[in-house]
Amino acid sequence: MRYRRNRAAGASYFLTLVLADRHSALLTRHIALLREALRHVKTRHPFILEAIVILPDHMHMLITLPEKDDDYPKRIMLIKQHFSRHIPRGEKISTSRVKKGERGIWQRRYWEHTIRNDEDFARCMNYIHMNPVKHGYVQRAADWPHSSLPRYIREGIYAPDWMSLEDFSTLEAFDA
Repeated sequence: MRYRRNRAAGASYFLTLVLADRHSALLTRHIALLREALRHVKTRHPFILEAIVILPDHMHMLITLPEKDDDYPKRIMLIKQHFSRHIPRGEKISTSRVKKGERGIWQRRYWEHTIRNDEDFARCMNYIHMNPVKHGYVQRAADWPHSSLPRYIREGIYAPDWMSLEDFSTLEAFDA
């Protein structure tokens, strides 16, 4: 089955990539390799990485594509491939994946959302940066080491004490 995805040249996209094994910590355990995969793909297929958070079993990114380019699916595929090719084998692989010659590292699909406007961009940026608090990995968003939030704190866009567990518990439900 081929899924229909919204594609717009030069657009920004909120993306979520998830490991097949939701109990795995593969992404944070192999963080250097994941960063290498992002750099590798970005060099060959440019995009602006507006925001990112990498958690043990999934990652969220906010990217902007070049003006005449709408091919974010290719970038996602290449990031997953590069990471998977360099991870030692050992994961459980379903029969259907074995038949297709696939590894069992990533969920086949991913979630994407086309950014509509500045408010939507800011909402997705906040969601990305508060995700480690949401999942209980840290008390304060700034304490998570695998996030673009420190860059935005240095630039004065976010306050150093932005989003603590206490703040998170007072927010209304948020689904990107």
